[in-house]
Amino acid sequence: MSSDAEIQLTREGHVARIVLCRPPHNYVDAEAMRRLADTLLALDDDHDCRAIVLASGVGTFCAGADFSGAGQGDVANDPAGFYVHAMKLYRNRKPIVAAVEGAAVGAGLGLALVADFRVTCAEARFSANFNRLGFHPGFGLSVTLPRLVGEQQAALLFYTGRRISGTEAVEIGLADALVPKEEVGARAMALAQEIAASAPLAVETTRATLRDGLAERIAEVNQRELAMQRGQFRSEDFREGVAAMAARRTPVFKRR
Repeated sequence: MSSDAEIQLTREGHVARIVLCRPPHNYVDAEAMRRLADTLLALDDDHDCRAIVLASGVGTFCAGADFSGAGQGDVANDPAGFYVHAMKLYRNRKPIVAAVEGAAVGAGLGLALVADFRVTCAEARFSANFNRLGFHPGFGLSVTLPRLVGEQQAALLFYTGRRISGTEAVEIGLADALVPKEEVGARAMALAQEIAASAPLAVETTRATLRDGLAERIAEVNQRELAMQRGQFRSEDFREGVAAMAARRTPVFKRR
C-alpha cells in the first residue's frame, strides 16, 4: 500500500481511512479511479483491515468529473478509460463507510454510492446532475441510486438534476446517518470500528451474499451508460449544459 498527497491512507486499529485530497473540489479522472481501485485492492489483501472509511481532505466530498477545461476533460473525451477503473471499485470485499461533509455531485455521487454506508450532515449536497448537463447518468448510478432510494425518487433526482441536502438524503435513504458537520468524520470512523468489531470472515461473506451479482450487474448496465454518454458528449446540448453550469444560468437545450 502507498499513501501520497492525493490519496492519503491511515489506520486506526482494524479500520483503514482513505482520504481523497485533490483540491479544490476533488474532481476525479481515470487516473484517480485507477489509484483508488488499487488502494482498495491492496486493502482486500490486508487481513488486518476489516473496514474502510472513505473521506475527503477538501471541503467537497467529490464534484465528479471536471468538464470546465479545454476539450471538457478526459472523461468526456474517453469515458471508457474512466469506467474501466471505476467499475473495479464495486469488487472490493471490505465494508466501506463514506464520510460526506460537502457536495457529492455527478460521478462524486457515484463514488459515495460505492460505499456500503454514508454518514453526512445538513450542509452536504447530493446531486445526480447528469441530465442537467446534457448527458446520460454514469458510474453505475442507473443501478445504485434506485437500489437505495427506489425508482421513483431516482427518476426525480436524475430528471431534474436537483441538489438535495444531507437532511433530505437521510430522509429518502440515500444516506444513513445525519450528524453535525464537525462530527461526520468521527461518526463514520465509529461506525467502521463497530463493523470491525464483528468477525471479519463472517462480515465479508455476509456482504458477499447481500451483494451477490451486484458488481456484475452494475458493470453490465454501465456499458449502456457508456454508449449513451459517448454520443451525448459530442452533442450541442452537452456543450450548452457545461456552458450554462459555468455561467450559473438555466441551460437552453435544443435536442441536438
